[in-house]
Amino acid sequence: MKVSLTVQGWEFDAGDGSTVLMAAQQAGIRLPSSCRNGTCRTCLCHMGSGTVRYLVEWPGLSADEKREGYILPCVAVAESDLALAVPAARRIEAGR
Repeated sequence: MKVSLTVQGWEFDAGDGSTVLMAAQQAGIRLPSSCRNGTCRTCLCHMGSGTVRYLVEWPGLSADEKREGYILPCVAVAESDLALAVPAARRIEAGR
């Protein structure tokens, strides 16, 4: 599956069952994160299209946020191609 970062125009693969956050990191892209367990909400971003499943029973999202398309990439696994708005995403510099 492909994940598109709409603000930057970047794409990366996320299809091996890893979280969206880990797939981005493997592709050399840093998404905002802190706790990596779905509670701190540092990684909260908007999903314009696609579907995800969560690795935790109740990620730190309200029902309204889920309905509006917000996800937590640290505990979300792509189940289809995704389009995400993550303005703070950065390329990881070599050696870091």
